[in-house]
Amino acid sequence: MRRFIPVAEPVLGEAEVRAVAECVRSGWISPLSSSVREFEERFAAYCGVSEAVAVSSGTAGLHLVLVALGLGYGDEVIIPDMTFVATANAVAYTGARVVTADVDPRTWNITPETVARVLTRRTKAVIPVHLFGNPADVEGIKRLVGRKVVVIEDAAESHGAVFRGRKTGALGTAGVFSFYANKLITTGEGGMITCRSRGLGRRLRFLLDQAMDPNRRYYHPEIGFNYRLTGMQAALGIAQMRRIKSLLSAKHRIAKWYQEFLKDKRGLEFQQQQSGAESSWWMVSILLPKGVDRRRIEQKLKRCGIETRPFFHPISSLPMFSKNPERPVARQLFTRGLTLPSGAKLSRKDVQWICHALRKELV
Repeated sequence: MRRFIPVAEPVLGEAEVRAVAECVRSGWISPLSSSVREFEERFAAYCGVSEAVAVSSGTAGLHLVLVALGLGYGDEVIIPDMTFVATANAVAYTGARVVTADVDPRTWNITPETVARVLTRRTKAVIPVHLFGNPADVEGIKRLVGRKVVVIEDAAESHGAVFRGRKTGALGTAGVFSFYANKLITTGEGGMITCRSRGLGRRLRFLLDQAMDPNRRYYHPEIGFNYRLTGMQAALGIAQMRRIKSLLSAKHRIAKWYQEFLKDKRGLEFQQQQSGAESSWWMVSILLPKGVDRRRIEQKLKRCGIETRPFFHPISSLPMFSKNPERPVARQLFTRGLTLPSGAKLSRKDVQWICHALRKELV
């Protein structure tokens, strides 16, 4: 009997066990642990930025950046209609208005053209999402909006992805990554903010620690947040950083296998990369042929022991953001989109079996 194949799973081993055990034995398990700073420094160096600030989740990171940059009531923030709800929720926490832009039918990301359609005088920020690890055109969006509008990368899914020679997280005013259990590297839960501004880095560190004055202990001049990462999580993150190159290579191999085994299936579409973009292939996702019932395919594959998942519901389809009109490309992606198992442990035989089972249902 074939083993159950999950849509994603972390890669953890003895190195991670030792790292966490050493942290526990040291007694420094809190956010004050030196592991947190070491993790930040390693991640900043990896992304090619001067600042990395560890936070408790990717959602917390997005919220913190928006607050640090002064976003609030009366402002508009443009996000993709096709993204995880955390992108929208982080904007809503600030009181700013969520404005959705449609996405490109090939890359599934927002573009300068789709952003331009919803840009107004009230727009204060744009959050391009590198969907499933595929870099969005951050540079083009920056040129469109100019210096008065900040561009914040939602890089939750794009660890190691590259756009024109620079890693995601180094392209906008700031970038925000997630370390949830299904991400390329994980701390169980957690996140990281990257930026090139020392001043913004200081502001973020101040706010995430309840806005405590660093020169007057327990004096808090403004409202802050408890968005800190723990020492144990950071220790796990450091161990995971040592695997990042091999994990990325595995993701690229898996994507190539899927493309090889499904290349001649008429009507089936893979996510495309724009010129200069190198996806991390966090999740290999496809559009099923038009007219195919995605739910039926999900259930059939589940009976074969293969877990898949649908795409995110378009943000404009959710009750709290329904003032945004329906975006037709995002709606089509949701209707036809299916994410295939993409864990870095998958073998060529696993992928071949998944594709065989899928092709059988698409006859």
